[in-house]
Amino acid sequence: MQIIDGKATAEAIKAEIAEEVRQIVSNGGRAPHLAAILVGHDGGSETYVKNKVLACERCGFESTLVRFEEDVTEEELLQCVDKFNKDESVDGFIVQLPLPKHIDEQKVIEAIDYRKDVDGFNPINVGRMSIGLPCFISATPLGIITLLKRYGINTSGKKCVVLGRSNIVGKPMAQLMMQKQFGDATVTVCHSHTKDIKKECLEADIIIAAIGKPNFLTGDMVKEGAVIVDVGTTRVPDATRKSGFRLNGDVKYDEVAPKSSFITPVPGGVGPMTICSLMKNTLQAYKTKSKA
Repeated sequence: MQIIDGKATAEAIKAEIAEEVRQIVSNGGRAPHLAAILVGHDGGSETYVKNKVLACERCGFESTLVRFEEDVTEEELLQCVDKFNKDESVDGFIVQLPLPKHIDEQKVIEAIDYRKDVDGFNPINVGRMSIGLPCFISATPLGIITLLKRYGINTSGKKCVVLGRSNIVGKPMAQLMMQKQFGDATVTVCHSHTKDIKKECLEADIIIAAIGKPNFLTGDMVKEGAVIVDVGTTRVPDATRKSGFRLNGDVKYDEVAPKSSFITPVPGGVGPMTICSLMKNTLQAYKTKSKA
């Protein structure tokens, strides 16, 4: 069994990006610019955005953070999106989700210029990804594909089970694993209404767990030598931790790890790659604009 170290891989990729940015700047170019819009004070979102700012520093990017209180109107938020769409100095930007209930998330996502949509959530990017055209791939699925490739894991012709059908992870992950240039695998998507999930998982060479249920994937659901990617990050109470909680994956690690050939831990697996992928997308946005 080999642990897939997302943290070390992400650091290596950020160092590669930083070197490329240094060369761009030394040749008279400017640093790529990533902006973020944060609404309210959700703990998870605060941490995520803080880590994005730190990653920008590590990669040599310029970063901008615009904050709004929870009671911001949809119109005010859309005006800010429009401002970033028109700002030539901003290469890519994200609106941190989730948004307050009085704001239509989909409306905000669709308002983002797809050429600056480095989160890869705009329907134009989603559509282009689904038919294999150049686009921004959403950060978590891109991070997973990158990990599989960096660890030399052969996915071509393998049976892959994706647990979960969310728009952010499950659906794009299934699309990428199916496509020839990425996974080239035979893909099954399982969800809450799938009959006999255990049987589907036992037949899988690769399992990508993104179902949002702690310890859902147990040892008796996995065959010997399977590759396990755990996308789950649920906060569960833990009195031994200073924070009062710990992050728990969708995989029952102690049971599944001994049977797997490769496995991602939680934390330190997929999570760091998500932010790293956002940096890759921002650099791509910058380079695409420079060629235009």
